[in-house]
Amino acid sequence: MSAGSGTDTGPGPDDEGRPGPGNSFRDNRQRVDQGLAIMGGVMGDVFFGTSDENTSERIRKPRLREGPYPAEDVRARLHGFVEPPTHTRCRKVLDGHLLVLRAGSGTGAGTAAFALLEERYGADGITGLDSQDDLSRWIPKERRGYLLQGLPPEAAGSLGEVALTGLAALLRRTGAHLVVTVRMETALPGDTVPWQVTHRPPPPAEVAVKYLRAKAEAGELTAGQEAEALRHLASPDFTGHLDAHPLPGDGVAVAEGLRDLVVAGKSAAAVLDDLRTGSPAAARKALAEARDRADLISLMAAISLLPDQDRTVVERFSAVLRPHIDGRVGPVPASAGGSGPGEGAAARHDVLGPAFEDRLAAVGARLLPTRYGAALRYPVQPVVFSGRHRSDALLRTLWLEYEGMAELLWKSLDEAPHHPGVELAAGEAIGKVLARATGPDTLRQLHPFAGSDKRWRRRLVANALGEMVQYPALTGAVREQLRQWSRAAPVALRCTVAETCGGSYGLARPAAALRLLDTAVDRADEKLEVPLRTAVSFALSALLSEDSNHTLVLDLLREWQGAAPGTPRHGLAVHAVESMSKASFPLPKAPGVRRVRLADLLAAHPARAHGLVVAGLDDPATHEAVAAGLFLIEGDPELRRRTAFPRFLAGLAADARNHRGIQRFVLRHHRARTAPTERPAS
Repeated sequence: MSAGSGTDTGPGPDDEGRPGPGNSFRDNRQRVDQGLAIMGGVMGDVFFGTSDENTSERIRKPRLREGPYPAEDVRARLHGFVEPPTHTRCRKVLDGHLLVLRAGSGTGAGTAAFALLEERYGADGITGLDSQDDLSRWIPKERRGYLLQGLPPEAAGSLGEVALTGLAALLRRTGAHLVVTVRMETALPGDTVPWQVTHRPPPPAEVAVKYLRAKAEAGELTAGQEAEALRHLASPDFTGHLDAHPLPGDGVAVAEGLRDLVVAGKSAAAVLDDLRTGSPAAARKALAEARDRADLISLMAAISLLPDQDRTVVERFSAVLRPHIDGRVGPVPASAGGSGPGEGAAARHDVLGPAFEDRLAAVGARLLPTRYGAALRYPVQPVVFSGRHRSDALLRTLWLEYEGMAELLWKSLDEAPHHPGVELAAGEAIGKVLARATGPDTLRQLHPFAGSDKRWRRRLVANALGEMVQYPALTGAVREQLRQWSRAAPVALRCTVAETCGGSYGLARPAAALRLLDTAVDRADEKLEVPLRTAVSFALSALLSEDSNHTLVLDLLREWQGAAPGTPRHGLAVHAVESMSKASFPLPKAPGVRRVRLADLLAAHPARAHGLVVAGLDDPATHEAVAAGLFLIEGDPELRRRTAFPRFLAGLAADARNHRGIQRFVLRHHRARTAPTERPAS
């Protein structure tokens, strides 16, 4: 288990989870200028752009991918990794190029699989496979490590001895290795035993020790603080807790609590209490104790749904939700001792109510210190539960176990004033809950927000889907939902598909995301709506934030450039090519993650940029913009050098015979170079 990983005890990438559109899009473009403002979440999120004013544009990096894993992601997963007892056996089986790793939920098998492959191919040599891939038909293409996390039960039956023997032979010929993780309860054919290892997690105490030492090595703990934390870890109270909570994530949670103990002066009793409050049993107990207090339940729901948000955001959402919860309760009975209208319970009702901090204490929450910084336009003070997992447990219990509460939370989200960052916090929280839901309504709940004319609601759905798809059991359902929405008539649903592709879903599955984008704009008889163009442009910019996706995006833009004029595909290509030729794509004030200029493409991808430029010059809709962009590059000595422009121009001229657009540009370039310079009159 990576000590640097999150401590969510729900199903993760190495575990399987369970399985009226608006018409008005006016004023629906979110502006992006210089600077970064955070009103909502101030968590440790991944920011792909530094000029993003609206936190709606934040994207969390996916934990589970289809395609190459970035080296920095792999190194982060393995930071503080502790070898499990079965690691030596896994290495031996993987010498045969194929390993089927059986594991229970939350045991860290995915991290162990990364470690096994990283040993052989390095941090930049691991590729994730789609859990829906048919391994009996899959062929490895490169000499690298492949990882399939969460083999679906329906696919397990086809992986008999013959299939695995053939797969191992293919891997051996390619020089590749494959690790497949499978849930313990998934049945596999008996003749696959030679390829199987049953994963056993490392002791959580060892994980905690490795975590604390890693923090000390990073300079986050002094030697004295590390020694004090290790002394507490060896005490009966903490060893007893870990005996009852034997998963690697429990070891990380204890180590994080001990870090707070030695750094912030928290008591051991308080740390242990925080560790216990994150269980489902503790969540049910807290909700049962507050069942007659709408103010407390609404506050707990607000903190759970909007973790780490500013106190103002939490308080306002709680105020919107409270009357809805109050409406679920019958009238308050009059006091037994009251005899007149002035002596009943209503007459004694406290119209002021307790102070906000008193209410937080009543539900086991607290205010973090006020945060300031260059990235914040104003100070914020986040609200969190004391227990690290309490938000997840409370929201899951409230949402799934109490009739009508999910509908009230959706209703309150719809009514509450929007604050930037809510879509990420609430979207991820809802995604975690729905990953534990069952039945056909699991994804149907998202439809009203997915069909909204407000972008922040569509991004909330995108973030929820991006979280849900991290659970292999839901991958197929999410993919099918997006496929249906990408073909839907309402533009808003197709915008939601694009927003989802412009998030962790798209980064995890870039090829699939580009196919969805292509489908979403495949309307030859439809005018390109501005919100859809904005959403697709944002998605392409998000995909361009990772270099490995550049060729895929450029190939798609080249294909769109060849579409019939007037179609959405052609319109998007024209917009993208014009933008990167004149300034950047997306344009400086449009939502975007990474802004790309024509010069950037010529420098990094000269061959594909050549094809895009040829298509742009041949297209009357983009000829002038591309020509101007090329003259701009030639006129800037640094850009001219970085793009090797003379060589590029020579290659362009060599293709002029078959391209009228290139002929026009070359002739224009020649005239510009040979025209006499005007001299001022003497």
